[in-house]
Amino acid sequence: MASEHLVFDHEQVRIHGFELYEGTALDVRAVIAGMPHDVKDGFRVHEVSFGRFHHAHGGPGDDVPELLTRLRATDTDASESALEKLWDHLVHQGTVGSVAPLTVPFLLRVAADPAAHHRSSTIRLANAVARQQHWGFGTRKTFLRVAEQSWSCDCSGYAMNWSIEASRNAITADVDLLLPHLDDPDPEVRICACYALATASGGAHRIARTLRTRLATEQNPAVRASLVLAVAELAVENTDLRVAPWARTLWTEPAQPPEVRVSAALAWLCLVDDPVPHELRTTLDALVTDDLVDLFDGVPWTAHVDERGLVRTLAQMLDGAKPGVVDPWDDLSDDVWA
Repeated sequence: MASEHLVFDHEQVRIHGFELYEGTALDVRAVIAGMPHDVKDGFRVHEVSFGRFHHAHGGPGDDVPELLTRLRATDTDASESALEKLWDHLVHQGTVGSVAPLTVPFLLRVAADPAAHHRSSTIRLANAVARQQHWGFGTRKTFLRVAEQSWSCDCSGYAMNWSIEASRNAITADVDLLLPHLDDPDPEVRICACYALATASGGAHRIARTLRTRLATEQNPAVRASLVLAVAELAVENTDLRVAPWARTLWTEPAQPPEVRVSAALAWLCLVDDPVPHELRTTLDALVTDDLVDLFDGVPWTAHVDERGLVRTLAQMLDGAKPGVVDPWDDLSDDVWA
């Protein structure tokens, strides 16, 4: 059996499919599922088979344990250097390496330490390896989708679908490390926690309840928008039809802050197939100002679409604009809807 020799045979995969390795020691989902709690809590990175899997560039991941250890350094520069190298190794230009899911439990534990450096960026990295990149796409079908079902491979030929699924499972297993971040004094940490929680592959109802409870007291506008979109993404991923009426109530309620109404409008558009109502268009016309567009540049869902991501997203959702990377020479100064 190939898994006994720990050799990923690409020719066999071509003939028989990735299912040949499902549940084996070469299935990163199985490795994540079997990782003992004491290994994670004790940060015993050298007991994890990182070298069995590969970077986003295709090289073996046997240098990852040392980088994770350096990420915990008390020296800010050393920690930052390790984080930069981890970003480069784990996720690069839309590719998630197969070694990436194995880092998630340890990244979350670094971020949970109040004394750690770069906590928001560390959560952001854990989240990046749990999502499929779809830059430029802000359509009603894609905006709140964590990952597509079609098969894709990383540079080593490994199933990137498995890597993303394993990362999502790792986040789910440690959701209790992320939920407290919703009360963190740093709004960037709160925003990143929202984005990461929305990728969880299980426990959606509990997570959504906590997000909605936090929305009632949250004072930061970008965090409020992130809370709404995280609830909606969990609903999209879990086909929870009960969230659509909640989102509609928010965007139609004049007493709600603009960022809540606009994020709820985006959520509602992704949760239903209804034609865009005139009321929604007029609401957005009134609420979407240059200042609000700038605010949404700090909200990861819209920031992920493009520069001026809110503008590009609304153009796709409301008017069928073509997804894609913005022309850098396009002058948007005259009209936020351009």
